Amino acid sequence: MAAAGDGEDAKPTQQPQPAPEETGTRAVYGGGVVGKLEEQWRKTKEHAETYPYVWGSYILVYGGLAAYLTWRWRKLRRTEDRVRVLQGRLRQLAAAEESQAASTPFPPPQQPPPAGPGKSTSGL
Repeated sequence: MAAAGDGEDAKPTQQPQPAPEETGTRAVYGGGVVGKLEEQWRKTKEHAETYPYVWGSYILVYGGLAAYLTWRWRKLRRTEDRVRVLQGRLRQLAAAEESQAASTPFPPPQQPPPAGPGKSTSGL
């Protein structure tokens, strides 16, 4: 509130009245979720038509980000597929080696070589 003598006129506060256009659109769209969505779509469309460069930059930045993430996701999936193929081959090789080892008997243990190179144990 303005005090007497501070140079401001005390005016009663009024609530801004909605424009006739806004009240008309609300009547056309009606209430509910669908009406709110249509109203939001209309506002967004008007904003995009008013500020095309802003929306162009949104599309450029977020579209580029989406393209990059899609590329990385697909690259990750291809890498995982290659790893699965290699793991399958490794399992097959390990199974073949295991079956081959099971089919052949173990060779007799080898005797250790003499104590030193070139030394004879005869005592000379």
